[in-house]
Amino acid sequence: MSDKITSRIELNVELDANRVPEKLHWTAQDGGITNEEAKAMMLAVWDSKTQESLRIDLWTKDMPVDEMKVFFHQTLVAMSDTFNRATQDEKMTATMKDFCDYFAEKLELNKS
Repeated sequence: MSDKITSRIELNVELDANRVPEKLHWTAQDGGITNEEAKAMMLAVWDSKTQESLRIDLWTKDMPVDEMKVFFHQTLVAMSDTFNRATQDEKMTATMKDFCDYFAEKLELNKS
């Protein structure tokens, strides 16, 4: 009989009167994160019964657009890395990375 370990990740969203996020905080004690503030988040979970992904995408009303572009780019790159680790499909990973480069180029994210 093996001992099971539970790890908890907590998200807290402060909303204004119109239910628009004003503040986001998250805690992941196993990762050493306690009530850290964030400006945006994307959470995806897989529902194997319906064979579809379910998502929560939130950002605070003071999230700057230029930071949102960088956030999306970094998320796409991370998704490419995760896809590669999960599938070992090098060819599609390279295609995804090419798109990430194209995305960054079109948004001029690589310019200093």
